[in-house]
Amino acid sequence: MIVAGFGFRASASLHTQRSAFDLARRGLPPVTHLATPEDKAAALVPLAAALGLPLLAMSPDALAAITTPTRSPASLQARGVGSVAEACALAAAGVQGRLLRTRQISPDRMATCAIAQGLFP
Repeated sequence: MIVAGFGFRASASLHTQRSAFDLARRGLPPVTHLATPEDKAAALVPLAAALGLPLLAMSPDALAAITTPTRSPASLQARGVGSVAEACALAAAGVQGRLLRTRQISPDRMATCAIAQGLFP
């Protein structure tokens, strides 16, 4: 399982989300799942559909249990995690998941994407 985790502002476009995804996945194995916070899942459905990938909606409790290498003050204030993208990727990848790429920021700074690998498909 290779998970692309996302964090993004409400006004982030499909193009912005795709830009962050493309930056994060460069040179890595193919992504098999997308993940984002539960309250943002509907906004990521168009990207999931365009990529033909399943979307996992991560609960606040699942995200709160994750320690991320990146420590963004904005993410800490908004969600209580250092990086929403990294927390989503790691939470979805499972207990033994590991980051393959820390968060990458879209050129317009409206979205982030991180990639994690889990043991199971």
